[in-house]
Formats: sequence, structure tokens, C-alpha cells
Amino acid sequence: MKALVFQGPGKAVWTERPRPRIQAPTDAIVRITKTTLCATDLRILKGELPGVVPGRVLGHEGVGQVEELGAGVTGLRPGDKVLISCITSCGTCGFCRKGLCSHCRDGGFVLGHAIDGTQAQYVRVPHAETSLHRLPVQADEEAMVMLSELLPTGFECGVLQGRVKAGDTVAILGAGPLGLAALLTAQFSSPAEIVVVDADEKRLDVAQRLGATHIVDGEGDTAQRVLDITSGAGVDAVIETGGLAGGFDVCQSIVAPGGRVANVSSHGTATALRLERFWASSLTLTNQPVQAVSTPTLLKMVQSGHLEPAKLVTHHFELADAKRAYETAAAAGGEGVLKVILSNE
Repeated sequence: MKALVFQGPGKAVWTERPRPRIQAPTDAIVRITKTTLCATDLRILKGELPGVVPGRVLGHEGVGQVEELGAGVTGLRPGDKVLISCITSCGTCGFCRKGLCSHCRDGGFVLGHAIDGTQAQYVRVPHAETSLHRLPVQADEEAMVMLSELLPTGFECGVLQGRVKAGDTVAILGAGPLGLAALLTAQFSSPAEIVVVDADEKRLDVAQRLGATHIVDGEGDTAQRVLDITSGAGVDAVIETGGLAGGFDVCQSIVAPGGRVANVSSHGTATALRLERFWASSLTLTNQPVQAVSTPTLLKMVQSGHLEPAKLVTHHFELADAKRAYETAAAAGGEGVLKVILSNE
């Protein structure tokens, strides 16, 4: 088979690799039909995640068809169309039972990281019954790929951790794919206002089309501009998705007393925490990686028509053209890129 293989910082090659084989009774071999890439993949390619070794097949998202199953898998059949979760979950360890599947003792964020990933013609998925989701034959595969990681992250780490509720005023910092995922799923809770902040006008236009009630372009005193929208009161919930320089500082300046700051982004440098304000204003800060426990709920929302994640797809490539897809995604601002789809037809 062919796969995109990490060869060290800045280097990836589309090359021949052995087709994966069943290694445990709970494994599945899936033929990839659609996959994508995200900011984590770009960071891996830059060499920013040292745990990813040269020779690793990249990718941790995708939709495909079950080709082969281990003897212990009873809930799936060859030929099933499935969504691959970015989080591999055994479903039985103490962390999985608590809903902390990213900390699974025999899984977590392993695809494209600790084991070979999904930017390939075939992938081995451990713990198939709890790491794959069967899809209807007619399911929109491009929409479903957005449920591998993007939508669960925006929903779980942003909306649920930020405890967004009806009537709230919400600020989302960043109108990239993750911020837009939070925007789409925040609307499940009927907030009164959603303010989206970003420096990219094209992305702000998309945010407005997808339901933002206010947009702020990041020029000047961003915090004051958000406060002006709320007549100085501040917002009930802030979701920080890494789309703005100094975004966490802005979060701490615009949240109202009793409010919540849901940090979704990973910070590469030290960030000051104004703990004195959190204490004095009864604020809550949350911070966690995606657990992908919300995927069944999000699947239902897509199937009912209440969530349309395909709106986040802007570019299409053949899987064999994955290197060009990375180049395009890395130049997201200039290319108007949100999410790319890689097809293995």
C-alpha cells in the first residue's frame, strides 16, 4: 500500500509501506476512503512532537470501510462503513470508564503518533469496537471526517467545558476550523450572543455566515472592543482556540464575574495566569484534550440535519497528493483554507 510517512522535521514522503495486519483480537483493518489533516499534523511535521519518530505513517482522522477484523470483534462486519475516532479507547480501563479516553491505558492519542495513522490506503485500528463508529451507507463521508476529531474537540473542550447555556454571551477566540467547530456546536445551547474574534477577514466572514452575532477583527484593543459589545459587562463564557496572539490574556480580560474560560488550544510558550482575578471574580478555568466521548451525540446531530460540518471543508486532494495538501494547509491564511479532504478512491 501507499502512505504518507514522516521522515523527520520538515520531511514526509508518499511511499510504499507494508499493508497493516491484525496484531490483536480486538483490531480492525480499515481501507481509508476519506481523511484529513489538522494543526497537530502540521506540528508533527515540523518536529514539535518529539514522540513521533521517523518512519511513522501520519494522520489520526478518517472514514473508511472495514476490510478485516480480529477474532474478538463481534459488533462490526467486513464491508461496514466506519468513522475512525482520533482517540483509541479500550473502553474498560479506569480512565475510559471515567470518560477520560485520551488517557486510556492501552490507547489514547496513538494513531499517527505512537502507531501508524490514517493518511494511508489502509490503517490498523486497535480496540475497534470502541474506537470505530458504524455509519449509514448513505452518510456524507466528508461531513463525517469532521467528527473524527474537530467537532468533538470544539464541542467537548470548548462548549461543554465552558458550560455554555441558553441566554449566555459567548466569545470564541479564533475563527479557524476549531473555533468554527465551537461556533457550530455552541448553538445547540441557544446562547443569546456569540462574538468571534480573529485577524483573518475571510474566516470572520465564514463565522458570520455560520451563526456569529458579532465579529471582531483583532485590530487595536481587542479586549475593549469585546467589552464594548457587552456594555462593559463581559462575556459569560470564553472559548480560546489559539487563533489570536495573546489570546489567553484577552480571555482573562473579557470574562464576566462568575464566567468560564475554556482553553482549547495548546500553548507552546509560558502564559501568565491572573489567578488573583479568577479568585476575586469567581471565575472558572478549564483545560483538557479531546476525549471523543461526544461522537455518538454529534453523529445524531448530523443525521438529523442540526449540524452541517461539511461547511468547514474548503479544499480537496487525492490522498496521493497529501504533501501538497500539507503545503496548502500550512499557508491557510493566504489560501482561505479551513479543512482539506484527502480522498482514496
